[in-house]
Parts: sequence; C-alpha cells; structure tokens
Amino acid sequence: MLKNKRVTVTGGKGFLGRHLLQELAGYDCASVEVADLPEYDLTRLDDIRRMFSVTRPDIVIHLAAKVGGIGFNQEKPAELFYDNLIMGAQLLHEACLQKIEKFVALGTICAYPKFTPVPFREEDIWNGYPEETNAPYGLAKKMMLVQSQAYRNQYGFNSIFLLPVNLYGPGDNFDPASSHVIPALIRKCFDAIENHHDAIEVWGTGGATREFFYVEDAARAICMATDLYDKSEPVNIGAGFEISIRDLTALIARLCGFKGKINWNTTKPDGQPRRMLDTARARQEFGFIARTDLASGLAKTIEWYKKNITAVKAGNR
Repeated sequence: MLKNKRVTVTGGKGFLGRHLLQELAGYDCASVEVADLPEYDLTRLDDIRRMFSVTRPDIVIHLAAKVGGIGFNQEKPAELFYDNLIMGAQLLHEACLQKIEKFVALGTICAYPKFTPVPFREEDIWNGYPEETNAPYGLAKKMMLVQSQAYRNQYGFNSIFLLPVNLYGPGDNFDPASSHVIPALIRKCFDAIENHHDAIEVWGTGGATREFFYVEDAARAICMATDLYDKSEPVNIGAGFEISIRDLTALIARLCGFKGKINWNTTKPDGQPRRMLDTARARQEFGFIARTDLASGLAKTIEWYKKNITAVKAGNR
C-alpha cells in the first residue's frame, strides 16, 4: 500500500510525527509530506484544502491533535473538544471528496468508557461514558470512528481507525503545563536533584494503572496498519501490560537517580482507574507486536532528556 505512494502526515512535526517520518523512510514511498503548524492550521477548512492542493496525497495519516495531561484537560476542555473534532471531521470529509486512496485516523485510549473491563477490547468502546477529565478529548477523537465507518458504508471510502495507548519516548513533551505522566515525572526528578530538593509531589493516590507504549513501536504499528489493514473495525495498538502510577513513579525515580521522598497529593484526580489494551486484533490483522519493554524504553527516554535538558528548558525541543 505504501510503496510508491504520496503520503501526507498531519502533525508530522510533533512527538509521534517525527518518529513516524523516520519509520516511513523504510517503505519506499514516492514522497512524504508534513502538514502542521504554522504552515497549516488544520482547524481551518481553507488550510485543509490548500494542504490537499499542495501535497496531493494518495494517503493521509492524521496524527495532529490538541492534547495534554489531566491538568491541561481540566483547564481547556472546550478547546480540546472543538479543535480535535473539527480537525478530524473536515480532514476526513475533504479526503473523501479528493478521492484519496486511504485515510488513517489516530484515536485515543481516552475514548474508552471509564470502567471498561481490563484488558480493553475494541468491542467495548461504546459501552459507557469516558472518564470525566478527558471525555471532551476522547469523544471528539472517537467521532472519527463514526465518520470513518459512515463514509465507508455510504461512499466506499477506505479509512481506518487506530487506538493507541499512552505514548512515551525520546522527544516527548516535557513542558510541566501540558506533559503526560512519564515526561512530567522525569522532569520532576531531575529538577529536584538539580535544586537539592528532598521530595517531589505527584498527583493522585498512585493506585491507578496505565499501559505505556514506546513511541518507536507506535510508529511501526501505524506504518504496518497503513500498509496492511483495510477494515472498518477499530484496532488497539499498544504493549499489552499495565503498571500502577505508584510503581511507575518509583521506577522512574530510581532510573533518574532521585532518592528523596514522593508525596502523593490525593486532592488531585487519578483519572481513569485502569488502562490496558487487548492487542490481539493488531497481531492477527497486520502482525504487530510491541518490542520495547518499559524499563528499556524509560532508560532511552531519560537518556534523551539528560542530553537535551538545556534545550528542553529553553523551549527549543
């Protein structure tokens, strides 16, 4: 599917996008173009139409999203809903009008109901309301699944919907205002070491569990699905394990060399109680199995942060 095709990646300058571009380099595409800010504001229909005119894609892989951690979700729920909804709806619609060969939509594990049985199976995605702190984001992204299936049914449009679990890895977002848990904890540990603090604060009770997916594995999964999967059913992509936030925090602190106390701020939310995906469909449909264990992935992420800490703090990475 990918060989000799013109591919456009929305959000290609972002964390996942940069790794996806590296992975696509091995697929003999005719071209790989990036559609991202500031050249294209994908909430604007005129910019989307200009993007299609300029890049002329055969395939669109839609990664672009407004996203952040629990605090960011609580602060900007309306923006998270509107921006993600309007990007996905307009991009997929215009892709259908342009008669492109394939549209790959990236959803989110936040689309699943708050109390989904573990491991999360794709069949359970409509069996309840998402966890409240990230429901606007999760529901906005899930509308692409509805649209994807509707356009396939009515127009025969080839679009697929992938559900990645929480990503992490080198080049992640380490901004305290919007980062997810792994980069946030890494930065807290190094800031505490640098400033000779003997404790760090972590939100919640530590009892919630999460699954974490190394970004290079995610890029490989997306390329494999783009190349080999052409069905309307959503597909989970992840590593297939879970770890409590308490155990994760202890592991990151040890790998960072932080030996101080961890204070749990239980006035702050835990988020969804548990998260872990059933990844059998990805294995069966296009042969994907994650390769990177958590400790190895964290070590690579921490090493990247150590090498780039000055640029990260200056806002240049």
